[in-house]
Amino acid sequence: MRAVVYDRYGPPEVLRLVDLPRPEPAHGQVLVRVRATSVNLSDYETLRGKPLYARIGGLRRPARSVLGSDIAGEVEAVGPGVQNLRPGDRVYGDNLMLKGGFAEFAVAPERVLTPIPDGLTFAQAASIPQAGVIAAIGTARVERGMRVLINGAGGGSGMFAIQLAKEAGAHVTGVDNAAKGEFMRSLGADVVIDYRTQDYTRSGRYDVVLDMVAHRSILARSRAVARGGSYQCVGGSVPAVLGAVIWGGLLGAVTHRSIGMAMATGGPDEFRPVADRVLSGALTVHIDRTVSLPEVPEALRYSGEGRALGKVVVTP
Repeated sequence: MRAVVYDRYGPPEVLRLVDLPRPEPAHGQVLVRVRATSVNLSDYETLRGKPLYARIGGLRRPARSVLGSDIAGEVEAVGPGVQNLRPGDRVYGDNLMLKGGFAEFAVAPERVLTPIPDGLTFAQAASIPQAGVIAAIGTARVERGMRVLINGAGGGSGMFAIQLAKEAGAHVTGVDNAAKGEFMRSLGADVVIDYRTQDYTRSGRYDVVLDMVAHRSILARSRAVARGGSYQCVGGSVPAVLGAVIWGGLLGAVTHRSIGMAMATGGPDEFRPVADRVLSGALTVHIDRTVSLPEVPEALRYSGEGRALGKVVVTP
């Protein structure tokens, strides 16, 4: 099978397209013929090994040779102990632990996969698990009339988060680079901020802040949160993430704000509701572009540098 592999951390140039033996599913695992894999920021971070937490499981060398966790495809074979899936089933899920999506076949535990509902394409299905869950968790507290700010709102998770917050009746401010302004407005953002020219932590106070790319100090970030409000970060620099984990609770208690990280398991129970809302028409999946396996290095660079409007999808 064809696969895009890497054996050391670095820029997209360290990736190469090779032929590998087709993997075999072990106990409780499923072999998926990959039809689509969406690109996540976590893929780019794991490729580069930056921030440092992207090296969990492989401090000096990558733990896995093939990236790509959000997969959609058809069950090719099942290992012993698989109970609910059969060859030919259309499935999707977040294969975060094993990855392997930037290839023609990938092995995944049965528990991370679920059937693709009728009416959802492979590309749409692959775009939902990781990004949709982050957005759903980050906007779970949003109520009508709230002021919501989403930092990194023009990417995959932000695409869903803007729509979910608007659906809940909030006033939404989207933060990203200026090139994504019209895209964020098309999703429902009431106000857009170019992070390169304006510091969102000085743009007012918000009831809910969802930060996809935390970089500012924890004190600066808490400044943007209204009393009784909440701040959640998803990723960012090591100091910014540690600040939220170590000092967020204490600072939040003192300032009467909830400050921490958006935590998700990424399992089917968390992303099925997002898929249902896509099927109902309440949410739209915007796919910036679809690329083939030889184009994976450039696709990772494009997404990692923050240029993608919504999702980029790889179709082996």
